[in-house]
Amino acid sequence: MLKINEIFFSIQGETTYAGLPTVFVRTTGCNLRCTYCDTTYSYYEGEKQDLETILKEIERHRTPYVCITGGEPLLQKEVHELMSILCDRGFKVSLETSGSRSCKDVDPRVKIILDVKTPDSGAADSFLLENLNFTSETTEFKFVICSETDFNWAEQFCRQHDLFEKFCVLYSPSYKEIEPRWLAEKILHQNSSARLQLQLHKYIWNAEQRGV
Repeated sequence: MLKINEIFFSIQGETTYAGLPTVFVRTTGCNLRCTYCDTTYSYYEGEKQDLETILKEIERHRTPYVCITGGEPLLQKEVHELMSILCDRGFKVSLETSGSRSCKDVDPRVKIILDVKTPDSGAADSFLLENLNFTSETTEFKFVICSETDFNWAEQFCRQHDLFEKFCVLYSPSYKEIEPRWLAEKILHQNSSARLQLQLHKYIWNAEQRGV
């Protein structure tokens, strides 16, 4: 059984899968309280569902792409079984996690998106460095940038751990906190190797709308 906040079918707005029709499985519960969190409803809302019910809902949408997100999915150990079953059935599974919980037991077929928290997130130092040992060539690193301090911190973190050389690194402007143009110009002027990422779903639909 997994406590699920919502399951919905939409366009992936982030990562290198951006633009692809995707089923999102949002789990309930999070151990962090980021200042810019846009899914605070996932902290507590949800209901227990057995794996077969979850799988049937996913398969109903007829897309190979499934994104496991939260909250923090790795707070529930049963999520590992769900991801492995999905991989066995041929789905392309991605996991969005803060990296504040160990990724050791994540199925190696899963694309891990590590959302490393910057100083202005209010959850700095939550990332477990041991998770750098559980990456693969498909792993992506995401940083939500709220300020110049965050940008400089992310650059230093990436250089310190050779992320630019090994992985796709995504910088996302904190929505309505900094302008995308500011971050784009910062990346250009600093000759950063990061990729600018916008949350496409917030530009397609209302930013406050759930289930998109």
